[in-house]
Amino acid sequence: MMTKVKLLMTAATASFLAFGNAAFAQDCPHGDLDARYCDTDGDLVADVPSDPSQQLDPDTLIFAYTPVEDPAVYKTAWADFLTYLEEKTGKKVVFFPVQSNAAQIEAMRSGRLHISGFNTGSNPLAVNCAGFRPFTIMASKDGGFGYEMEIITYPGSGIEKMEDIKGKELAFSSPTSNSGFKAPSAILKSDYDMVADRDFKAVFSGKHDNTILGVANHDYPAGAIANSVLERMEQRGVVKPDQVVSIYKSQTFPTTGFGVVYNLKPELQDQIKDAFFSFDWEGTSLQEEFEKSGEEQFIPMNYKDFWEVIRKIDAANGVKYTCQ
Repeated sequence: MMTKVKLLMTAATASFLAFGNAAFAQDCPHGDLDARYCDTDGDLVADVPSDPSQQLDPDTLIFAYTPVEDPAVYKTAWADFLTYLEEKTGKKVVFFPVQSNAAQIEAMRSGRLHISGFNTGSNPLAVNCAGFRPFTIMASKDGGFGYEMEIITYPGSGIEKMEDIKGKELAFSSPTSNSGFKAPSAILKSDYDMVADRDFKAVFSGKHDNTILGVANHDYPAGAIANSVLERMEQRGVVKPDQVVSIYKSQTFPTTGFGVVYNLKPELQDQIKDAFFSFDWEGTSLQEEFEKSGEEQFIPMNYKDFWEVIRKIDAANGVKYTCQ
């Protein structure tokens, strides 16, 4: 039976509920992870099963990139890398165009997604509920990485500072997004004493690019977005710089984390890691797309350290995740 995961968001709690065949709880330490996973080494991600019979070695590997913009754009952008991944693993690799963060996590949890890039805010959900093991992040040539959350408006909107959002609509992308919901919600509450439904009306666009286009076209008076997405859209000419105005810029956050599902066989996980770290970006479709936001290599990272600030934002928002 297919496992489905549905995201339910309340003011204080985000819950992932999995319907279908429930996995048996394991008698092992697992911290915040779902009971189906173990974390014996304390690195906060699921251990690879020690029993070879529980390890996966699929003939076809399914890859997905976080659904921040038009999936067709990213199928083309990832084409050269996926060809290289096929060479390194000896397996067919298929790009899976997901339409939402919840669908992406559901796919990995149910065994239909093997390699993925989850957005910043979805990483804790994917790690805890889907057995995601992130190990790399995109960076610039000098090793710099990350993006900032910005709150944007359009010229002449009447919004010149954060306090001007009161009484108006503020567009978010999705409840699982860090820059598209979690971080701005925490900042608005702690720094400006502003909360949704009391001081402003929260609306959800579904994706960062929808928010950006909505603000640029005056559908939303303001929106919270990841500026790396805005930079790429401006580079492609989808929006013009003079269509939006930024009124707030946050600290730098880690960007999309890339990794594998926990139960791929160890040798295959090593081959996939090697593909990421040995891939030559020069002249490829990946470089053509991501150099627009200053990213030109993959560097090693770990979830425990790199996502500490995101877990703190979740805690500040009172967000808790349960997987059943």
